[in-house]
Amino acid sequence: MAINIDQAVSLLKKEVVNYQVPVVDLIAVQTKDPFKVLVATILSARTKDEVTAVAAQRLFAKAETLEQLAGLSVSQLEKIIYPVGFYRNKAKYLHTLPQVLENEFKGEVPQSVEELLRLPGVGRKTANLVVAVAFKKPAICVDTHVHRIMNIWGYVTTKTPLQTEMELRRKLPQQYWLDINSLLVAFGQGLCKPQRPHCDQCVLEAPCPKIGVTPRQRKQIERKKSDKGLCFVSWNVNGLRAALNKEFMEIFHAFDADIFAVQEIKAMPEQLPESVRNIAGYHIYWNPAQRKGYSGTAVFSKKEPLNVLYGLGKKEFDEEGRVIALEYDDFYFINAYFPNAQPALKRIDYKLQFNQALFSFIHDLQLSKSVVLCGDLNVAHKPMDLANPQSNMQNPGFSPHERAWMDEVIGAGYIDTFREFNHEPGNYTWWSYRFNARAKNIGWRIDYFLLDPGSRRRLVAAAIHDDIMGSDHCPVSIQYQ
Repeated sequence: MAINIDQAVSLLKKEVVNYQVPVVDLIAVQTKDPFKVLVATILSARTKDEVTAVAAQRLFAKAETLEQLAGLSVSQLEKIIYPVGFYRNKAKYLHTLPQVLENEFKGEVPQSVEELLRLPGVGRKTANLVVAVAFKKPAICVDTHVHRIMNIWGYVTTKTPLQTEMELRRKLPQQYWLDINSLLVAFGQGLCKPQRPHCDQCVLEAPCPKIGVTPRQRKQIERKKSDKGLCFVSWNVNGLRAALNKEFMEIFHAFDADIFAVQEIKAMPEQLPESVRNIAGYHIYWNPAQRKGYSGTAVFSKKEPLNVLYGLGKKEFDEEGRVIALEYDDFYFINAYFPNAQPALKRIDYKLQFNQALFSFIHDLQLSKSVVLCGDLNVAHKPMDLANPQSNMQNPGFSPHERAWMDEVIGAGYIDTFREFNHEPGNYTWWSYRFNARAKNIGWRIDYFLLDPGSRRRLVAAAIHDDIMGSDHCPVSIQYQ
């Protein structure tokens, strides 16, 4: 039985008040300029909202008007909007947009779907969104969230977004047309997720028919904890502020870890809410990058360490906030976020220098105490550690130089903890946000716990928690005694 649409919309309007606002709606609130709404909408296609927001901000700093946009070359536009999805194509669309608007619409953004479809880079979704958001005219923007959720509700039975749009135009009360996209995008990103939707927390759990979905199964995180063991967790959160909107605190407390390390926090401590800066029972140590919104590490520890070391003593690495080392009575705990070698390996020399500096650092420490190294090492060591090894032989994260460094580390006796318990392929810790890679398990294992050669006896268990969402990485953990 289909959901009651009036009840559903009423409940969702209250539910999503505190959800993250879709970026196009946010820009529309900040400005009434249809030009900016149009540009932001073009940028947003197949791109995460947080990436779109930063790219749009950079672009509008250079081009607030159609005339200023016309003055930018394609190569300039590519650099400004990178890394939005399909940035090269979008740069070409934006480069030709001013001329098309001037020639066909006298420099004004048109107000109808049919006219907007004549613009470069504008499809039905974009056109409807611009009409609804920029001009407040009746229009139904159907993206993947609207299409998916309307079918889950049984309100439509369609196979494509276009079919969904046509059906909604026929039956959805017009009073909901302007808001339905914003509501369902926020709802789809926050709770009714494409994979394992959080039906157990949903205000529509009872009336929703849940057509074609498999709700997540709430379960306590397995710890396999011995009487003397300690639980250590490592997670690249890809932006701690974003992760806080994706159940980070719930996941954090479910682990009940003795030490919880995070990488790529992309924030200064003062930019974070009190709920994560002060957690009862934990001592917290931050090493943010000097560059805002980039890199950075943090460690949450139940036991206060004897000493905390920030960085490797080398400015070129330390200004990026990549390493925190905590000293305890009988071991060192090092949290590290290794550099990415970047496309065409343009940063490979920097990464290899970091690798060697880090290796020397942990080698010196293990002369006096056991060493636990965790973090995003940004390398898949063996072919079994990524889904498509053959096509990635020369790509960052699987290049010969990076793998050779891992060979050197393992050859020196350091222990890849996960491989002590599991030698099967298909176990990954990172998946691209593109092409539905996580659902298809097209991933890479690039997050590790490594132990010094003499500490094998202290390792009780190791795990990859690939059922935990909230980032493009998943947490990894070990049990240590």
